[in-house]
Amino acid sequence: MAVATETKEDDRPESQYQKGVKHLCENGVNKVPKKYILPASDRPRMNYDGKLNVRKQNLKLPVIDFSELQGANRPQVLKSLANACEQYGFFQLVNHGIPSDVISSMIDVSTRFFELPFEERAKYMSSDMHAPVRYGTSFNQNKDTVFCWRDFLKLMCHPPSDVLPHWPSSPGDLRKLAATYSKETKNLFLMVMEAILESLGLVGTTENKTKEEDILKDFQDGSQLMVVNCYPPCPEPNLTLGMPPHSDYGFLTLLLQDEVEGLQIQFQEKWVTVQPIANSFVVNVGDHLEIFSNGKYKSVLHRVSVNSKKSRTSVASLHTLPFKCTVRPSPKLIDEENPRRYKDTNFATFLEYISSCEPKRKNFLDSRKLG
Repeated sequence: MAVATETKEDDRPESQYQKGVKHLCENGVNKVPKKYILPASDRPRMNYDGKLNVRKQNLKLPVIDFSELQGANRPQVLKSLANACEQYGFFQLVNHGIPSDVISSMIDVSTRFFELPFEERAKYMSSDMHAPVRYGTSFNQNKDTVFCWRDFLKLMCHPPSDVLPHWPSSPGDLRKLAATYSKETKNLFLMVMEAILESLGLVGTTENKTKEEDILKDFQDGSQLMVVNCYPPCPEPNLTLGMPPHSDYGFLTLLLQDEVEGLQIQFQEKWVTVQPIANSFVVNVGDHLEIFSNGKYKSVLHRVSVNSKKSRTSVASLHTLPFKCTVRPSPKLIDEENPRRYKDTNFATFLEYISSCEPKRKNFLDSRKLG
């Protein structure tokens, strides 16, 4: 009987997997279907005692106190920010000023969206990368050879007047709460990005004032994509991942996590689990910032592990320049000792790339490197 059950589960048509892992869980899946089982070399490495082979407590991400950026301690915080972007590509941002009720409401409404009946969620399924709202599964369900244990809701956030009418109408308060959260995170991104430009030595002087105003104006009108992630409990978490190793395409990603662990970053060839801090953001350098900084600041591989006990919710807010803007290394960061290391790129190039191949690790950024 057990063999027959396994065969029936693994022989499900491809469309069954396209409906996502939440749908599988709602239908009582009790083992990971073959479609989600990673090759042995790509699975979370397990010790003999069944624990993930990662460095958990040996490394803590740098913590940037946003409130101190606004005061007399700004120069020292900028040095800490530069070190975080150079050495880790990640940092935790605390005391950022976004009200705790805005944060808790975003997690709550995100959770409630994934609790809607499948038929309601399925209204927003689309393979159009340019769609203002997309519900889907895995990383790229049209290209992934092996699916990952994740469902997502992607919301284009700019300009609000154009995209908001397309966002889900259920739950009834989703549009209002997500719009407030989107606005708050966009404003926070602009302030953090100004500090990062200053840490690179590109702004902050009278000579650079015009350039500062120009690029910050571009960011104000820039692209913002919110990705709401749902990682349901997985019956065999050692066989799969919530997301495979990858880097983010934009300048910065502001990630909001619930209290469940899952995010892991690669540091010194080891996977490090990021401990969630209440009401904080995990901020990471994206490919565009690595290109813009001519490699000074590094985008870093990260992935998501899953567990057998609890569902995990996260909200990633990805920020970059406007869709048609070209991203290139800043001329001020290029000289004889630091020659130009990257080709020009833009968001359209990125979409074309991920639409044509299965995304792996940092392969898009590698395709932009010179030499």
